[in-house]
Amino acid sequence: MLSAKSLFQEILDNDESFRLFCSIAASGESQGGWENGRIAALVPQSERALAPKIARHGADEDKHGRIFNALLKKRGLTPVPVPSETDYTMLLERHGIGLAHDKLRRDEPLTVRDIIVYLSHSRVTEQRAADQMVMLRTYFDDDAEIGRAVRMISHDEDNHLAYTHEELLRYAAAGHGRLIQRTLRECALAEIRVHRDVSLAVMAHMGRILGWPRAKSAVLEAAIRALYAYERLAGWRRMVVLRMPERRDPLGGPATAAHEFA
Repeated sequence: MLSAKSLFQEILDNDESFRLFCSIAASGESQGGWENGRIAALVPQSERALAPKIARHGADEDKHGRIFNALLKKRGLTPVPVPSETDYTMLLERHGIGLAHDKLRRDEPLTVRDIIVYLSHSRVTEQRAADQMVMLRTYFDDDAEIGRAVRMISHDEDNHLAYTHEELLRYAAAGHGRLIQRTLRECALAEIRVHRDVSLAVMAHMGRILGWPRAKSAVLEAAIRALYAYERLAGWRRMVVLRMPERRDPLGGPATAAHEFA
């Protein structure tokens, strides 16, 4: 029977598909670490109190990249180049979501509007990341190989999501509510398209590696497109709602280490 757990188990059990999975994940996390590090360095003077939290966010993302690379190393595997059609962060930037990399490469201070765009983008993408880690924890929390990594990353993603809610609500209270809601909606609608396209591309690569029959690939493609249809109709709204999180000031301290992996 085809299920999410059996699908992921098949990917994890094969060295080549595991290698691609971890390489894509490590690349995306490392890219997020760089982006957050640059944003922290360019925060405008009026918002400098936010810089340590953004830097903590970036340090967490860098740590996640190291964890995925360490999982590869434990199997005696090395990363592979990430196919461009599976590069989630690059495709989001191409769709104009978040802050452009050419802006981040310049040594010019960002504006408050830029910080709101960054936080809105993060609120949407961290929702996706947190949901995916919840799914992986459901299936692999006790797995000897990846369980500990999944728990650690899931905890961090929950913190990142809580942080974006808290900071966006602070900006909304300061009079930026309309900008926040408009930006969140734009980010959410673009993200679900990119997530669909990346999911289709990743499954196509996995299908070739694992030798899936055409019928199995067709079922998975239909499921991905059905999820997109649901998210396009209504599911995107969960990505734009803001609620004060139970975890207050979740990025107020130093990043936790991952000595057992890195």
